[in-house]
Amino acid sequence: MDTRALKNPYADYDGTNAGAVFDSHGKLTEEFSHALCGKIKELLAVMEDGLRAADPRDCTVYTGWAGVSLLYLQLHDVFRDPSFLQRALEHVSRGLKCLTRRRDVTFLCGDAGPLAVAAAVYHRLQRPAEADECVTRLLRYHQAARGSAALPDEMLYGRMGYLYALAFVRRQLGEERVPLEYIQQISDAVLESGERFSRKIRIQNQSPLMFEWYQEQYVGAAHGLAGIYYFLMQPGLVSRPEPLQTLVKPSVDHVCRLRFPSGNYPPCVGDERDLLVHWCHGAPGVVYMLLQAHQVFGAPQYLEDALRCGEVVWRYGLLKKGYGLCHGAAGNAYAFLALYRRTQDPKHLYRACMVSGAGRPDTRSPPLAASASAVALTHRCVFPVRRLVHELREARMPNAGHAVLAV
Repeated sequence: MDTRALKNPYADYDGTNAGAVFDSHGKLTEEFSHALCGKIKELLAVMEDGLRAADPRDCTVYTGWAGVSLLYLQLHDVFRDPSFLQRALEHVSRGLKCLTRRRDVTFLCGDAGPLAVAAAVYHRLQRPAEADECVTRLLRYHQAARGSAALPDEMLYGRMGYLYALAFVRRQLGEERVPLEYIQQISDAVLESGERFSRKIRIQNQSPLMFEWYQEQYVGAAHGLAGIYYFLMQPGLVSRPEPLQTLVKPSVDHVCRLRFPSGNYPPCVGDERDLLVHWCHGAPGVVYMLLQAHQVFGAPQYLEDALRCGEVVWRYGLLKKGYGLCHGAAGNAYAFLALYRRTQDPKHLYRACMVSGAGRPDTRSPPLAASASAVALTHRCVFPVRRLVHELREARMPNAGHAVLAV
């Protein structure tokens, strides 16, 4: 891990050194809020300049036009500037013109993402006919997502990615727009798939659920167990409560047993290399599963393990790889927001502020400034941070755009 991360240049929280970034009530200081907002403006200009060379055929949320649209949608929510909503419309319109029309049904890497984001943009613009059309097209993927034996179950390319698209539309447009039974049917299909594979490889006594992607049993949030279990533990997404206790909980416990002595987690079951500290692979993604397990099942061990994840991210999370959301410092920083929301311990808020890209007003920032992390911290930046974190709701992994793993 040491070789893949920059040395963290910041002193850790000691109870007295956070005055430059937030007050005793958890409200960002005016100076720090101004620095974050300035960083957003600066990086948006860089991004727009870079979009001139972007792939015109990439429609996705993960790397394409829909992801840029989602960023502007988030900025509109924060600042209420109508120009951001217009920019969101421009970019998602480009995405809708180049949908893959393949069987890619996920939010991040498939056609479901652009359709879901477009529905949200049209809804904000009070254009119901276009929003309805996008939702209708999104729901046409339901049968394929539910029944295809070739479809994996993970977040980026599998059933959970489609489930996230449905949940996104319910959150943005209203729960009545997507019947809950549609989501529950996807969740039930995931449970059946996990049980079937666990029996196939004969580990059902250790973990009643198990999943693979490209012949590997991934552990992390993007392709693996942590991302799948996080969603299965969301309220109401599984049609019956019994599988939570009989299938999901013991499977979560199996993931917990994979923890390295460092507090980090392997990218795959059986991989003994303690190297990756990413949202996609390692502690920064597993933390969401642990926090959700603590909320659902109440066992203190889940929270203790989540706090260990925070220590790993603080020490090894400033990645040399860059500052992206999937495998970069900005995505790692969301872990601190999730921990702060659950514990209300100002240490985690302080740590998030330190790696936000703006740094402390009196300290040189590390080379990881990112619009994503700045937007995350500036979300309602003129409001108390407690409300900020509440609205981030588990520091959505990926979000992409909102670090996309949240419901």
